Amino acid sequence: MIKRYGNSSLLILVLTACGALNAQEANPTAKPDQQGAAPLSQAEMRDGIPVFKVQVVGRDIPAINYFHRSASTKIAFEGTSLLPNARGTAKVEARGGRTSIEANFEGLTPANGFGNEYLTYVLWAITPEGRPVNLGEVLPTGSKDKNQITVTSNLQTFGLIITAEPYFAVTMPSDLVVVQNVVIEDKTQGVIEHVNAHYSLLPRGAYAETAGRHSVLNPIRRDERSPLELYEAINAVQIAEAAGAAQYAGDTLTTAKTALKNAQDLDLRKDNRKETITFAREAVQSSEDARIITIRKLKAEDEAAQLKAKQDAELSAQQSQADAQKSQQDAEQAAAKRAQAESAAADAEARARAARDAQKSAEASAQQATAQTEQMRERLKEQLNQVLQTKETARGLIVNMSDVLFDFNKYTLKPEAREKLAKVSGILLAYPNLKLQVEGYTDNIGSDEYNQKLSEQRAGGVREYLISQSVQDANISATGYGKSNPIADNSSNAGRAQNRRVELVVSGDAIGIQETAPGGESQITPQPALPADNRAASQQPATPQN
Repeated sequence: MIKRYGNSSLLILVLTACGALNAQEANPTAKPDQQGAAPLSQAEMRDGIPVFKVQVVGRDIPAINYFHRSASTKIAFEGTSLLPNARGTAKVEARGGRTSIEANFEGLTPANGFGNEYLTYVLWAITPEGRPVNLGEVLPTGSKDKNQITVTSNLQTFGLIITAEPYFAVTMPSDLVVVQNVVIEDKTQGVIEHVNAHYSLLPRGAYAETAGRHSVLNPIRRDERSPLELYEAINAVQIAEAAGAAQYAGDTLTTAKTALKNAQDLDLRKDNRKETITFAREAVQSSEDARIITIRKLKAEDEAAQLKAKQDAELSAQQSQADAQKSQQDAEQAAAKRAQAESAAADAEARARAARDAQKSAEASAQQATAQTEQMRERLKEQLNQVLQTKETARGLIVNMSDVLFDFNKYTLKPEAREKLAKVSGILLAYPNLKLQVEGYTDNIGSDEYNQKLSEQRAGGVREYLISQSVQDANISATGYGKSNPIADNSSNAGRAQNRRVELVVSGDAIGIQETAPGGESQITPQPALPADNRAASQQPATPQN
């Protein structure tokens, strides 16, 4: 006899609050936006491997309370829509604080038909609160896909399901539920709980995607000559690595890899199949432990980040409030100073107007001074042009004295030259503080030393004569440049005649031009003119004509 307090039919429901059930730990790989959504089954191809993205779903099954009794009871199993041809029966007996389950199944096709990451099946007991308990792996034991498993549990009220899994040591069921228990009329002894068992399921492909944090795993290609447990171990290690176990559970992952290596070595030698399976199962268990440790640490990191963000937000709010109070105080102070500022602004505007007026006056004065300077320079140029050829350059007014004003191959001034220089002196006396650079040049006939010396002597003779005509000594300099800076081609007599010259460069603030050397900078260090007593020896005729 069985007592029914609720609907015993199978329901497929989408849970919106599976994680809130009292006795169930939340699925650490489930995403918040997956709760309450309908499951999806569309596969996405990545490198030729189907990766399913199915949101977390909930299922309901009848949970049977197997009272402590001396006799056993029977239940049946039916395949879900994923594996409709699967079926089975089980004998359940509650005795001595333990519940024994002897189950037989058939129609369980190879698990990797649901995806490359799935290699085996696991039998689960689900409590009415939705807590899953891994009862063991369902392995093929005979022909026609027949399977048998005998397990015990310390639970008294539970439902039973079978899921496809990547390895046997998983701690949460996947959503690939292929078989679940049903009540057999007149054969199932016990109480059907009025609250059906709810259980959260991992999203399909969660092991391959590892909650979206890492890349898709390489699929396992099974060699049927090796134990299935070995491929489960390989799968488990890959899934743990993809989850990030190398960073968060390195020691446990190393243990798993060592066990896997031992199993692979034994499998290659075909020495001891039982020992190979033993090492492989140890690798699976350690890999699952490493994966769970990693998930929990990642969750702890996320929670810590959320807590820090909350604390930062609170601190920011407090700071904002303090800033608002300070802003209010600043506004009050600003209002108190505004009147002062307005008064100061009026004074500043008045001063600015006065400054602008002064600037305009200064600019007008500067323009007037510039005009006067230009007029003075132009007048001086016209006066000098009446005596000697004068031109205006960037260096100043250049007065040109040709070599015809000197005796042949000498620096002695001819009377005509003295007369012209006397007139130049008279003109310059009317313009105080002008600077006068006397520069001597020759053609290229003769040695460099001779030409240099003759140019210095002629420049010095002009300078001394101007000083004798009352031009201030400090305002006149004399420099000889020899055959440098020609103004005409030295290949003709006419060109050489033009190059043999003395130039008077007039500059100064009065005409708005600063004193500079030829070419804008000093090229030859000025040499002082020779004293009168030492000139006689230098006035001997030379062979070159200059």
